[in-house]
Formats: sequence, structure tokens, C-alpha cells
Amino acid sequence: MKKCRICGKRAVIYMPHHRLALCREHFVEWFERYTARTIKEFKMFTEDERVLVAVSGGKDSLALWKVLRKLGYRADGLYIHLGIGEYSERSKEKVEKFARELGARLIVKDLSKELDRLPELVKHTSREACSLCGVVKRYNFNKVAKEEGYEVVATGHNLDDEASSLLASVLNWNEKYLGRKYPVLKEEGGFVRKVKPFCKFTEKETALYALLEGIDFIEEECPFAEDATSIFYKQVLNQIEERFPGTKLRFYLEYLRKVYPRFRTDDKAELKSCKVCGEPTAGEVCPVCRLKEKLSAREAL
Repeated sequence: MKKCRICGKRAVIYMPHHRLALCREHFVEWFERYTARTIKEFKMFTEDERVLVAVSGGKDSLALWKVLRKLGYRADGLYIHLGIGEYSERSKEKVEKFARELGARLIVKDLSKELDRLPELVKHTSREACSLCGVVKRYNFNKVAKEEGYEVVATGHNLDDEASSLLASVLNWNEKYLGRKYPVLKEEGGFVRKVKPFCKFTEKETALYALLEGIDFIEEECPFAEDATSIFYKQVLNQIEERFPGTKLRFYLEYLRKVYPRFRTDDKAELKSCKVCGEPTAGEVCPVCRLKEKLSAREAL
């Protein structure tokens, strides 16, 4: 039985990549302190800035919202209702309940009756559901943040998310994504700053924090996530991690330190305003408006 390094009580977790065993009390303290340190390390935001946390009802985003509030940040929540049947309704209920418990403001953006509802888009396009979901959510995160006066959008992406995405980008040598694989994307050309304060925590660590803090999160996976390629890459990395503990964290941090600067480029595409909605885009029409146009054309047939 592992014992807490700090007090000697029974440990609830042993993190081999940190060579650290902690009891319930000291794990919660460590988790919150480590989050604060990550925010400061990457200069994500200050206590004076308003932060909009993108919440889905899952463990990572709700845990992030709670930690930021406990650390004293001006953090409110944004839930994007994607119209995925009962799954979206249950997720919304979890988020609304949690917002009441926190005593924090929650903004709900309901897309269930709009053209960019996910189930309809999946039917009429060849793109993977998770890819479409990402496009729609990022668009609305940015749009709502600007409309409501928030300087920063924070997401609950954890180390497993970041390392698996990095692995996929490296295997495909996707320079566009490699050049943006950083925990902070600065504000520019109509985009607000986007940050990932949980980028150094494993999924296991964020799940444990959520459980220890009594966070009521939705445990079921999104119905569209079953065939997501990201799940495969996570499984591969978990197998490597089991054999060589610390691989995920080292892979991600060493990329940020040694490789990211080489892929980062100043030759960025010039951003314009979408001629349909006015949001920033590299082309004449933004990806979401193109999807809406495509869906409208098909529905008109």
C-alpha cells in the first residue's frame, strides 16, 4: 500500500511520472496548486481577466470550472447544446445543476433548432462527427466570448487529449496543426485567446479530482465518439505508458520545448471577416457558414 509523501496516510493515487503518492486531502491541494502553476507558467490569463469556460457536462470541463473559481478567477461557463438527443439534454441538466452549486453564471447556446445542429451535419457531410463538432464548438466559443465580453476561452483538454492529438499530427506530419499545438493560442484577428490549463494532467488525475470533489458529471460518452480516431491514439499511448511510465508527459513537454518552436511560423494566413456572419476566417466564407450553406442546399432538394 502506497503512503502519502506528505503526511504518511493511505494514498488514493500514485503518479509514477511524478514519482508521487498522495492522500485524498493532499491530492486535491496538489491538483489545484499545479493548475495555478500551469496558468502562470504559460501566462494564460490574469486575475483581472474574464474567463469563459467551455463546459460539456463531462469531468474535465466541470473540474476546470471548479478549480478556477476556487483559485479566485472570474470564470463563467458556456454550454453549447448540439442537439444530440437525450445525451445533450442530460449534459445540459448536469451543467445547469453544477452552475447553481458554484453560484456562477452559465451561458447556454442552443443549436438544437439551428442549421448547425450536429446530427444533421453528420448526415449530410463526409467529415468525421468529432471533427464537425470541433468546428461548430470552436466557432461558437469564440463568437459568444466576444459578444459577452470575455477575454479568454478555457477548455478542459487534458494530457491524454493533447498527447494523442500530437501523436496523430506527427504521424501525418500535419504542420498546420503542429504549429498550433500549444496550451495558449493568442488573441488575433477576431479570435479571443484560448487556453488549456489541464494540459499536464492525465485523464485519470482529472477524473479522480472530480470524484473527490463530488462533481456530478455525465459519464457516458457522446454517441458520435465511438469511431473517433482520437480514441485509437489514446489506446496506443496508454499501452506505451503502461510499459514506460511518464512517456505521455515527456512526449508532450519535450515537443513544446524542443520541436514546437520549429513548426511555429509567422507566415500565417491573412484573416478576413466571413462575408456571411462576420467571424474571422482565412477564406471568403467561414467553415461553419459553408456547412450551413451545404446543408440548406441539400434540404432544399
